[in-house]
Amino acid sequence: MILALTAILAIQDTSRISEAQTILSQLVESYGVSGMEAPVRATVQHLLPSWARAETDTAGNLWVRTGQGDGPVVIVAHMDEIGFRVDTINADGTLGLRNRGGFILSLFEARPALIHTDRADIPGIFLPRDSGLTRRTPPPLRVSVGATTRAGAESLGVKVGQTITMPKQYVRLAGTRATGRSFDDRMGCAALILALRSLDRSKLRHPVVFLFSTREEIGLEGAGAAARQLGTATRRVHAIDTFVSADSPLELQNFAVARLGAGAVARALDNSSITPPAYVDSLAGIARARGIALQIGTTNGGNDGSTFVPYGVVDVPLGWPLRYSHSPVEIVDLKDLVSLADMVRAVAEDW
Repeated sequence: MILALTAILAIQDTSRISEAQTILSQLVESYGVSGMEAPVRATVQHLLPSWARAETDTAGNLWVRTGQGDGPVVIVAHMDEIGFRVDTINADGTLGLRNRGGFILSLFEARPALIHTDRADIPGIFLPRDSGLTRRTPPPLRVSVGATTRAGAESLGVKVGQTITMPKQYVRLAGTRATGRSFDDRMGCAALILALRSLDRSKLRHPVVFLFSTREEIGLEGAGAAARQLGTATRRVHAIDTFVSADSPLELQNFAVARLGAGAVARALDNSSITPPAYVDSLAGIARARGIALQIGTTNGGNDGSTFVPYGVVDVPLGWPLRYSHSPVEIVDLKDLVSLADMVRAVAEDW
């Protein structure tokens, strides 16, 4: 009997990991630099359960509303990723760039580039510095598309204002680990979708807004628009975003330590918010009651929920441990995604 029950639980765990991976891989392989999130929004809509009626606001945010009454709980994850905008097309055919989000620019030097257009992506390369023999601040990044004149680049379809990233792919590693780029915040979006798929709407005691936001990386702009619309009526907000973790062979183990594979993380403190201790205790209590793996920690970075705070709304962010944030080789554990989705469902149903 015990062996049979163990086998059933193992099959269920495998099934949940498989579903989580199916959702996450599609989101990761959708491109959506801040301000150009339409491909990601389309992927989210495709993955939502059939009952969910999604609406898009003027800021590009995607809303899924459920539950009855006044005073919604908002659960928000952002759709955008870091990248660049074509700022100039230079006389020599290279492209001058403007950052869309913050990251270490040297990670992009001499790597493949993709210029995203309305029709098809244009391949290019992020040009390296002239010499790699000296340690210095890298010069401003440029991209070459193989043209030698401005007219040549334009003839390929390049225009000022287009966005640029590097190619990316979701790759499953050993066990439940995976690597890729833009897990920030496709893990959050995947957690919302998984929670919506399993949500018991009969248990909701108040309205819940599942919000997929835009332009987080350049100033929390989409969430700010939603906060202005909802104002003081919001009961509380849960930003679902990366916990930038020091769980890495390269990091000091004195801050932001949340272990990959050990579950979701309550972001008790980051650069933009402090969760009141009573709310952290409530999260821990919900996790214990449901048997959900939950860690508690402090980290760097901001979150969308902080835009609601000026309206008197309490921000109670949740995340998952991410190794090598904002790099081409971010690493996550799918067990943490399942745990995070369970916490999202729990705060919607139980609190």
